[in-house]
Amino acid sequence: MKIMNPKLNFISKSFLSLLCIGFAQQAVAQFDMSKASVTGNIETVAQYLTSDSSINAFAPEQKAVMNSYANINYSLGNFRAGVRFESYLPGIAGYPAFYSGTGIGYRYVAYSTDKISAVAGNFYEQFGSGMILRSYEARAVGIDNAMDGAKIEFNPRAGVRLKGVFGKMRYNFDEGQINLSEGIVRGLDGEVSINDLFETFNDSKLKVSLGGSFVSRYQPGSNDTLNLPYNVASFGGRLDVRYKNFYINGEYILKQNDPSINNGYVYNNGHGALVNMGYSQKGFAVLFTAKSIDNMFYRADRTVEGNQLMISYLPSLNKNHTYNLASTLYPYASVPSGEIAYQLDVLYKVKRNTLLGGKYGMDVNINLATAFKPVQHTSDVAFDVDRVSYASKPFDKSDSLYNFDFNIELKKKFSKKFKLTATYLHFIFNNDVNEVTKLAHGYITSDIIVFDGAYKINKKHSIRVEAQGLFTKQDKGNWTTFLAEYTISPGWFFAVMDQYNYGNPIVSSRKHYPLGSFGYTHDASRFMISFGKQREGIFCIGGVCRPVPATNGVTFTFTTTF
Repeated sequence: MKIMNPKLNFISKSFLSLLCIGFAQQAVAQFDMSKASVTGNIETVAQYLTSDSSINAFAPEQKAVMNSYANINYSLGNFRAGVRFESYLPGIAGYPAFYSGTGIGYRYVAYSTDKISAVAGNFYEQFGSGMILRSYEARAVGIDNAMDGAKIEFNPRAGVRLKGVFGKMRYNFDEGQINLSEGIVRGLDGEVSINDLFETFNDSKLKVSLGGSFVSRYQPGSNDTLNLPYNVASFGGRLDVRYKNFYINGEYILKQNDPSINNGYVYNNGHGALVNMGYSQKGFAVLFTAKSIDNMFYRADRTVEGNQLMISYLPSLNKNHTYNLASTLYPYASVPSGEIAYQLDVLYKVKRNTLLGGKYGMDVNINLATAFKPVQHTSDVAFDVDRVSYASKPFDKSDSLYNFDFNIELKKKFSKKFKLTATYLHFIFNNDVNEVTKLAHGYITSDIIVFDGAYKINKKHSIRVEAQGLFTKQDKGNWTTFLAEYTISPGWFFAVMDQYNYGNPIVSSRKHYPLGSFGYTHDASRFMISFGKQREGIFCIGGVCRPVPATNGVTFTFTTTF
């Protein structure tokens, strides 16, 4: 991994500064400065931690840790510019260690008209579903692979959009300095809306759009035994069709051989296929998604592992659970080396004034998600000659199960003051594929029941109570979680929560994890203080996860926008 040369970093910042000054001078001459605007937001998370050997919580030497961010954006007419200040002194518990120090973590200048938009500096971008390129930030899980370079978007006429990107990706934020990938990422993307392009189809109930993408990574390299490709290309197309209440869209990506540390330096090509279809009408909707990926590790550096420098984005096909036990004990993450997954969602509204619906009706959501290992044929493969280790086809799945997730959710309003949500979940989780515990091997089967009730006392006061139970014979056994929230509108809120591992086969390990919190919201500002114990677990967003260690202490959170 090569980091950004300090001299080049200085030149880059100086160049951006000159651009800002030049644009600003032009803006002064052409625009009314009274129309300029400054917007942004500030977020700070600070913790004071103490050790607690009973839950394996260990405080850092500093005791106090902090993550802080401030985004400042300036706009005047067609001109925009912005910076983000970041500070990790050091980062909060469990946050990736490659975030440290204080400095400018993101900066850009941009100019846009109705037809052309150009950005110099840092930017985020996504082509299609993101399988071929997604540069984005997911701060909660420590993901930030912002591009550093240039982006141009061109809209020559209605219904036609073209984009081009060129730059390196953010690797880490070390002692207040942005370090970039060794590889350079180049990409082109185009999309055409048939209905907007041709006037005769403007009012048609059939809506059709087409898109295509090309992305290439350049990274020099040498190896005593391998001839590493300097340029690795990926390309594909997508189609979206909608007719009345029905839609279907799909995308298919091909990636050239990309020997890397992730795939054992084999020369297999990669592929990714994603299909979505659905039907909806008032009170009913059904959605189906299918995904097939193989050898889709695609990074801005072939020598990097973990969640950093991912060019492609491969979300897991399962429901993004929000309840504590379902989202942190056995969450499933996508497997870029190979996965075939399916998901089915059915949403139904039971009508009012029926036996099940009652006075207010009832919402029913049934979700089923599965993921399997693909079939990888090793016959007729001359590995010693071309280092292609197997052959595979899209949607050719094996019987090897990676994950099974079935859940049903019922939401019912019983009166103007009281509503209840009841949820049942059944998981079969392959711990050998995505290891979340060292106490179990193979499949972990669990059942979760959740009751979530909310009662409105009066116009200003309300209470919500949540009871969860997870039942399993593997790993640490059964768990319960109890949560109570009290809200005084419009500002104050209070909450208490306790998790209890009552079914742990080791009696001395049957621990409670009490946690209390309170906070206040005023206009666009909000603060919260929480205190108590947090158990060790896994935190995921969109199939991207990071481990969270056990902690004991106080956490202060503040956010504001302006």
